[in-house]
Amino acid sequence: MKSGIIAVVGRANAGKSTLVNVLVGEKVAIVSPKPQTTRNTVMGVLTAPAYQLVFVDTPGIYKSRNKLTDIMMKSLDDASKDVDFILYVHDGHAGISDTDTELIKKYVTGKIPAAIAYTKIDIMPKENIAADVKKLYENDIQVDILPVSARKGTNIKKLEKYLADKMPEGEKIISDDIISDKSEKFMIAELMREKILLKFDDEVPHGIAVIVNKFQKGENGVYDINLDIVCEKPNHKAILIGKGGKSIKEVCTFARESMEKFLDAKVYLTAFVRVEEDWRNKLNLIKDMVII
Repeated sequence: MKSGIIAVVGRANAGKSTLVNVLVGEKVAIVSPKPQTTRNTVMGVLTAPAYQLVFVDTPGIYKSRNKLTDIMMKSLDDASKDVDFILYVHDGHAGISDTDTELIKKYVTGKIPAAIAYTKIDIMPKENIAADVKKLYENDIQVDILPVSARKGTNIKKLEKYLADKMPEGEKIISDDIISDKSEKFMIAELMREKILLKFDDEVPHGIAVIVNKFQKGENGVYDINLDIVCEKPNHKAILIGKGGKSIKEVCTFARESMEKFLDAKVYLTAFVRVEEDWRNKLNLIKDMVII
């Protein structure tokens, strides 16, 4: 039996969460095109007869802007230390800049074995792959590079087998029936945040948090869920609510459908929008929110 812990790191929007979800075969992390979609380290577990891969999906790499990003970057650095392997996820569609090579070196040239998952090859010219691989080697990045597309499933099984081969011999780390370390309550908050990010695109900055006030399953099997959606400015609140409450009703319907699929049960969902100015710089507010 082979088993190990794999830190999945990389820049924002490189496709880390999508890749982990596809490898695990279940939704364990939310996905959107916006920066800061992943704010927490999220564990996803792939258990096969001969191996177990425990993925730790990490926040994207950012420059420090506020206390929230400071916490996110600390969780990323902590997650990449005590693991068996580091999988650096790079968006191949975006090419390779000098900044990219420096970031990659930071995470793949240490004592921990590492490789690069070169993602999104389904939306880029194939000839760019060889040129980027050459550039990485010229910059003294001497690790295996595995081109993949999570969206199309290209080379995903090859990546899984590669990672399994790299794991140390040992017993399973996690029980067979566990696929994530996050609670249902956490995932409910994340599903709501995902739907907000997807619906409002660039209208509302990513300074949105979700607080679960009530998460209770009734005797009839229906979940009663009440949420607060926290934004930073009054005009963001107006956008989230929409004229006559239309926008918040639409996003709640969108979120409720995902929650019901996730919980495999009916959901009665209520949500309210409130403003907490500059909450991302207020540690007491950050700790109160289901984001870290």
